[in-house]
Amino acid sequence: MERLQGFAALVEKWTPRINLIARGTLDDLWNRHIVDSAQIYAFAPESYGTWADLGSGGGFPGIVAAIIARERQPGADFVLIESDQRKCAFLRTAARELDLAATVIAGRIESVAPQKADVVSARALAPLGVLLPLIDRHLAPDGRALIHKGRRAPQEMAEAREHWSFALEDHPSITDPDARLLDIQRILPRGP
Repeated sequence: MERLQGFAALVEKWTPRINLIARGTLDDLWNRHIVDSAQIYAFAPESYGTWADLGSGGGFPGIVAAIIARERQPGADFVLIESDQRKCAFLRTAARELDLAATVIAGRIESVAPQKADVVSARALAPLGVLLPLIDRHLAPDGRALIHKGRRAPQEMAEAREHWSFALEDHPSITDPDARLLDIQRILPRGP
């Protein structure tokens, strides 16, 4: 809890300068961002080596998951991929100050070397059909993707299935009745 509070303080300090989260959501930082990010950890495998967070932005869910993992999976390594240099500076500061096993890669998700991660996460990044090729690039063959989705989740899942085959567990969000948490495995592109 102490590290989560430290992270919240960093987000509050840095947001006015680099817009880590929408300023209108700063008053609801805990529920809207921290608890929302933390809930995805309930679906993480019991054991994993590498967790890659795509489009890490302000550290949601990547930094939050790394904080939880520090207690529950201390040997795990986190890779946070973000293209915005200012947000990368924030992520590096947060990882260092909170003593997390996290590496920040500044670059575009599609250009970064494949991570072969056991877990890949993303939150508020792109429609599922656009996200699946990026996840597939960085996920180990037996890995799982843990994705936050909003109210368009059912439509995005249907559209994604036109081009991709995948196993899916769909869970309700505890912070937003319209949001979903997707646990995706065995991702394969469909043939022409």
